[in-house]
Amino acid sequence: MKKVGLYFGTFNPIHVGHLIIANHMAEFSDLDEVWLIITPQSPFKKKKSLLDNHHRYQMVFEATADYPKLKPSKIEFDLPQPNYTVNTLVYLEDEYKTGYQFSLIMGEDNLKSFHKWKNYEVILENYHLYVYPRISDKEIDHQFKDHPKIHKVAAPIIEISSTFIRKQHALGMNIKPMLPDSVWKYMDEMNFYR
Repeated sequence: MKKVGLYFGTFNPIHVGHLIIANHMAEFSDLDEVWLIITPQSPFKKKKSLLDNHHRYQMVFEATADYPKLKPSKIEFDLPQPNYTVNTLVYLEDEYKTGYQFSLIMGEDNLKSFHKWKNYEVILENYHLYVYPRISDKEIDHQFKDHPKIHKVAAPIIEISSTFIRKQHALGMNIKPMLPDSVWKYMDEMNFYR
């Protein structure tokens, strides 16, 4: 049975913080692989700064090329919109009927709002959550404290955000050290976020 952690995000763009977290989960937990699932651009909510799906997938593909335990995934691109994690999990279970055990990877900040997710009880009943620390002053809901399916992983706290990278890049600041070289090259060649 292959244990796969699902790390969802827009990855707009993917940065070294994402890679550090994904690699930490693949190397220092009981997960065998981490799939980085690129959340599609919603047709109902166009964000000017959100790159097209295929560009974000390409950057994740480039960023993970040297990491055999990290896999880019565009499975949500063809699923009905808007995307709900519970629906993606149902799709994955149907697509990969045997040999896979899926878990979710999320930041502590997402755990604090997890009770607002669609069918969060179903997710928690059927899947494990791997939670990495984030700096936040919100309190974790009591039902998620010491839950047997919620595993806190002592991963590095990375305070880099894609929003910060986009804003600073648009201002002409040097954000290259925050990105994998291949992502920087692709982003620069395509003239993104200027």
